[in-house]
Amino acid sequence: MRLPRASGILLHPTSLPGPHGCGDLGAEAYRFVDWLVQAGQALWQVLPLGVIGAGNSPYASPSAFAGNPLLIDLHELHARGWLAEAELAADVALPGDRVDFAATVSFRMRRLQAAASAFFAAADGEARAEYDAFVAAHAGWLEDFALFMALSEAHDGAEWTAWPGALVHRDPQALRRAQAEHAERVAFWRFGQWCFYRQWAALRRYANGRGVRLVGDAPIFVGGHSADVWTNQALFELDTDGRPTVVAGVPPDYFSATGQRWGNPLYRWDVHAADGFGWWLRRLRGIFELVDLVRIDHFRGFAGYWEIPAAEPTAIHGRWRPGPGEALFEAVWAGLGRVPIIAEDLGLITPDVTALRQRFRLPGMRVLQFAFGGDATNPFLPHHHTPDSVVYPGTHDNDTCVGWWAGAAAHEREFAAAYLRCDGDDIAAAMVHAALGSVADTAIVALQDVLALDGRARMNFPGRAEGWWEWRVGPSPLEPACAPRLAALGRLFDRAPPRPGG
Repeated sequence: MRLPRASGILLHPTSLPGPHGCGDLGAEAYRFVDWLVQAGQALWQVLPLGVIGAGNSPYASPSAFAGNPLLIDLHELHARGWLAEAELAADVALPGDRVDFAATVSFRMRRLQAAASAFFAAADGEARAEYDAFVAAHAGWLEDFALFMALSEAHDGAEWTAWPGALVHRDPQALRRAQAEHAERVAFWRFGQWCFYRQWAALRRYANGRGVRLVGDAPIFVGGHSADVWTNQALFELDTDGRPTVVAGVPPDYFSATGQRWGNPLYRWDVHAADGFGWWLRRLRGIFELVDLVRIDHFRGFAGYWEIPAAEPTAIHGRWRPGPGEALFEAVWAGLGRVPIIAEDLGLITPDVTALRQRFRLPGMRVLQFAFGGDATNPFLPHHHTPDSVVYPGTHDNDTCVGWWAGAAAHEREFAAAYLRCDGDDIAAAMVHAALGSVADTAIVALQDVLALDGRARMNFPGRAEGWWEWRVGPSPLEPACAPRLAALGRLFDRAPPRPGG
């Protein structure tokens, strides 16, 4: 599916400014949409919107369906009468330049609990009816998620495979007892999802109304400690006690000499196929309820994936296994229509991966930071780009362009300087210029590169579990020149979007 020629910005909502420890769906998110319009941008790309998991990663969520309660705007809960004015004030230190996850989770979840208690004690008929309608509409995943989170709390965060056997194996009587015993916490987790979904829907309506489409992110795999795996054990490569027999990762690559052992359980693709890929259809339908386009992370895993024995400490001793291939996407097209999907086709890409992507006319990705390690034949160089692709100076997994330049090999610097006609002082601007000038239909730029920030603003480092996902924009990041400069580049390279009513 060809995307209209356009450009956008990559920024996760947690990186927005705001007083409560991390960015959220409140006033600063709306201000950022306004800035995107001023900057001539038609797309806002985010990372996965789910509950964070191990290492505070949005790619290790306990649910493929649930939204991140840290993104809930507390001011809106106050406006609804569920939080007192005094409860908006931080009672712990919450830095503005980075997310201190321990402090932020503690502060925000206590406020969300207070709001939930107030809601259930005194919500008016209209609000309660909205809540009940949401719970009924999303019961297919919400009930299992809410119970899973309540049980995780009750077992001090222990992996679900360590819970009592009756819960591990989802004995119906044990589940009914757990629902009754933890009814208050189950209701709390339902309430948080209702707040997230309605706040996100309002933000999406605002963005769409101003001509900005939202690009979501779907990790190909799900977390082992998740409601998805606990609820659908037959769909994953698990032993009789629920423990993975093989796990996901990638072989040695650009990022790591020992590969990346992600540890996610792998799918039993034959079982998914026998069910008509029903879980995948439900999952993608849920994501498209939230966003307008979806980037599927690690697309190459649908053609072939790296299978690592669960006992192996690294990804070195794995093997390639065939993925579901065309059958999955034929089922998606039949069930959902030709939904707009971006295929993250980075890493070791073989002809079968390219053939699968092209068979369904899905745009792939080109990352400029990967373009200068070889010679003029490098496929990431702009003169090799094709319209059916999305170009990035760097993604959330890369260093910033300034940070990349600081650590690049001498050959890369010399090649980049000659190719981009720049020196190191303006490398970020040169990369942004090259991305927007590409023939790729879509160009996405991380906000860090718009602002020419150094490596301290890096969002993630693949294979390193701690200390990432913390970057925040800061209180006044978007200097007046930024938006006009980007808008001018959009006009220069035919990426200026049509605006509603324009």
